[in-house]
Amino acid sequence: MKIIPIITAIIVSAVLFLYVFERDTLIGFAKSADADSAAPTDTVEATADAPEVTADTASGVAVVAIRSVAQTIDSAVILRGRTEAARQVTVASETSGLVISEPLRKGAFINAGEELCTLDPGTRAASLAEARARLTEAEGRVPEAQASVAEAVARVREAEINLNAAQQLSQDGFASETRLVSAQAAMDAANAGVQRANSGVASAQAGIEAAAAAVASAEREIERLTITAPFSGLLETDTAELGSLMQPGTPCATIIQLDPIKLVGFVPEADVSKVDVGAIAGARLTTGEEVQGRVTFVSRSADETTRTFRVEAEVANDDLAISDGRTVEMLVAAEGRTAHLIAQSSLTLDDEGVLGVRTIDTDNIASFLPVTLLRDTAEGVWVTDLPDEVDIITVGQEFVTDGVRVTPTFAEAKG
Repeated sequence: MKIIPIITAIIVSAVLFLYVFERDTLIGFAKSADADSAAPTDTVEATADAPEVTADTASGVAVVAIRSVAQTIDSAVILRGRTEAARQVTVASETSGLVISEPLRKGAFINAGEELCTLDPGTRAASLAEARARLTEAEGRVPEAQASVAEAVARVREAEINLNAAQQLSQDGFASETRLVSAQAAMDAANAGVQRANSGVASAQAGIEAAAAAVASAEREIERLTITAPFSGLLETDTAELGSLMQPGTPCATIIQLDPIKLVGFVPEADVSKVDVGAIAGARLTTGEEVQGRVTFVSRSADETTRTFRVEAEVANDDLAISDGRTVEMLVAAEGRTAHLIAQSSLTLDDEGVLGVRTIDTDNIASFLPVTLLRDTAEGVWVTDLPDEVDIITVGQEFVTDGVRVTPTFAEAKG
């Protein structure tokens, strides 16, 4: 066994240990060693060399930095979501009967009002004819009732004349009290006849309304025999098969509308205030296709399980290329923010694991500032929570700590 490689490995391991785990101690030892080597042999020499020592100490650790100026960028909230049909409905029967129409196959495009299922009318046409006959009969009773009213009114007029004559004769002593009472009774009977005649008219009118309602019901029942599409869309299922027995509530077909298509995502509590109705929303499908629309709905109630809020956006889908239920990555535009564009390698962690950057103040002293990562791009990363103008160490930030003096060499900042 060769002893030299073993000794070399031990020395290298010891140096790495000191550099990684005892870096502060090693730096302090190096500074003290430099100070000792620069110590004067007598008072005269120390006085003469003092400015030179101060200059060496002020030079600090050499680093590369950039002078970054904050820029206003368009912010966005990133969501995971899916596509949903704008409408989806299962069209069901409202009456009973056998299907007498040929079925339409799923996938077919259906226009609004197009027939989906047709049912056997059975005896419904006869019921409609009977209802219409009853309506005609009821309408014929109205003139008779009105004639009775006119006759009753004439009798009232006649009774009123007789009553006035009887009252006049009774006052002059030419008629008995019995005649006056008889005229008053005739007047009361005539008034009662008018009331009965008016009741007959009202009854005739009620008969007309009942017959008209029966006609409307029979006509509506016949209309229900033809089940039509409520809107234009695609058949998601076959329509009911020929000869199937339909009952009220039995499905005829399911239709979905894909134009426009909805993008549905769920935003966490921390970002829901950044999303507004009308904001621009973009999405990238799993195929790489990108689409764009606008936010149409932001839920005001959080999901009880995930504590997230539902966000919907509408996107044009004229060619129906985007189907229902596809996974998408959504970006919802939010209010612009000021941020710095820096290289990702400039980021570092402090002793507590907080993400940030090393900066340089006006006295060339290094300090750590935490940042918030906004966006990762090909040119670099956008970070915020920094001053509008700041000097950021891009090379050498791992070799300095807070309070260490540095000698920066400035490079051109990204922009």
